[in-house]
Amino acid sequence: MSSDPSYKLVIEPKTRLLDLNLKEVWRYRDLLFLFVRRDFVAVYKQTIFGPLWFFIQPILTTVMFMVVFGGIANMSTDGLPQPVFYLAGIVSWNYFAEALKTTSETFVSNANIFGKVYFPRVITPLSIVISKLLTFAVQFSLFLLVYAYFIFFTDANIQPNSKLILLPVLIVITSGLALGLGLLVTALTTKYRDFRFLITFAIQLGMYATPIIYPASMIEGKIKYLIMANPMSSIIETFRFAFTGSGNFSWYALGYSFIVMIILLFIGMLSFNKVEKTFMDTV
Repeated sequence: MSSDPSYKLVIEPKTRLLDLNLKEVWRYRDLLFLFVRRDFVAVYKQTIFGPLWFFIQPILTTVMFMVVFGGIANMSTDGLPQPVFYLAGIVSWNYFAEALKTTSETFVSNANIFGKVYFPRVITPLSIVISKLLTFAVQFSLFLLVYAYFIFFTDANIQPNSKLILLPVLIVITSGLALGLGLLVTALTTKYRDFRFLITFAIQLGMYATPIIYPASMIEGKIKYLIMANPMSSIIETFRFAFTGSGNFSWYALGYSFIVMIILLFIGMLSFNKVEKTFMDTV
C-alpha cells in the first residue's frame, strides 16, 4: 500500500447503533450511482415491452379500478375524472410500496455481495429508494399527461393550487417512510423469514387502508381515524388536493406523517446497524 495517507482506508467496527457515517456514504457515491443504475435498468431487462412496463402497470391498474370500483361499485371520486383520481393515488402508492418491498429484502437479496467485499451496507437500501424514485418520475409523467388532457381538453372541475409547492416534501416523507420501515423489516427478516411473506401481504392490505380507490370524504366515524392513522393517507390526500383542489388537506395530518417518518427512520437505522454486525451468521 502506498505511504500516502490519502490511499489508506481503515475499516473499523461500528460502536454506536445509530451511526449513519454519511462521510463514508459520500466516499462511496460512485458505487451508490452504480447500484441505482443496476436497480433501475434490471427491473424490466430481457422483457418484451422493456421500459414500457413503467407505463403499462399504472395504466392497467387504473383501468381495473375504473371498471370495478368506479363502474361496478360506483364509488365516488369527489367529482374528479376517474383516471385523474385513481392515478393520483396509484403513482404515489406504487413508489412507497415498491421501495418498501425491495428495501425489506436488502440483507437476504444481497447476502453474497455483503459477504465478499466491504462497503457501507446502507448504500444498498439508499440505492433502492433512489432507483424507485426514478420509476416514480416516469409514472408521474404519465399522470401529468392525463392531468393536462383533462385540464385543457375537458370541462372537468380540476383546480390546482399553491399546495403544489409541497410536492418535494411529500416525496421526501414517502421516501423516508419506505426506507425506515424497509430497514426495520429487513433487519427482522434475517432471523425471521416469515416477514418476507408478511410484508407482501401487508402492502396489498395497506393499499385498501389508504384513500386510493375512495376519497377520504366518504369515510365517517371511527374508521376514518384508523384510515388517517396510516401516514400514507395524508400524503395521498395532499397530493390529490394540490393538483385537483379536491380532497382533504391538513397541516396536522401532514405533520403526523412527518413525525412517523422520523420515528421509523430512527428505529430502522438502529435495527439495521445492529443486525449488520452479525447478519452473515443468521442469513
